Parts: sequence; C-alpha cells; structure tokens
Amino acid sequence: MREPCVPGLFSEENGASLLGARCRCCGTPYFPTPSHCRSPDCAGSDLEPQAFSGGGVLWSYSVANFPPPPPHQFDAPFKPYVIGVVDLDQGLRVVGQMIGAAADMRVGARVDLVIDPIYHEDGKAFTSWKFRLA
Repeated sequence: MREPCVPGLFSEENGASLLGARCRCCGTPYFPTPSHCRSPDCAGSDLEPQAFSGGGVLWSYSVANFPPPPPHQFDAPFKPYVIGVVDLDQGLRVVGQMIGAAADMRVGARVDLVIDPIYHEDGKAFTSWKFRLA
C-alpha cells in the first residue's frame, strides 16, 4: 500500500504532479500554495490552483552523505542520496530527491517528475515527489 508522506502536496492520478498555484495577475508559480502572491512586482494577488507535472532540467544538485535529523524518515540503513534543484518546463523551480547515483547526475540533464517511496513502515510505502533522469 502506498501513502503520501504529506497529503495534499502531490498527486499520482494521471501521472505525477505537484499541487501548487499560479498568480492570475503576474503568472508567478508557487509550490506549495501560499496564502497570497509574494512577487514584489505584482499589483494583485489572485492565486489559482495549478498542477505542475512532466519534465524539466536539473539546475543543480548535492549529495546528502549523512542522515537527516528527525522528523525526516528513511529506510535503514541510511544510504547517501542526491538532492536536485529542478527547473520544471512549466516555470517552477523546485527541490527534490533524485533517483540515481551522483556519478550519473549532470547539470542541464533532462529529468522527469515521479512519485516514489521515501521510506517504508508498517507495511506501507510512504511516498513523495522525486526526479529521475529522462
């Protein structure tokens, strides 16, 4: 059985997507959804829900070589993993865990948004968004 780590932030229906918003006034994308538009150049604040999905480009990445502190959870034993900063084709820059080895990562590489397990507990796979090299 799969269950989201944080309900309401992403969806697996019809493919992986992040559930955010875009300002109708200035077009600024947001994830997660804020209470109002934060762009200093925006004269209004009219947010509409937007699902961000598909692919993007790996802008930067780093390797987490040590276990993160609580409340973050992971399967034991801890294995280092790659954290990427991705520019989605829909105009949103987002941070997420990468699937694959650091040696395979390249800035500028195409990636796809996926939903994948972060950890397992009590027979459940707790999922979050990740990125996989395309």
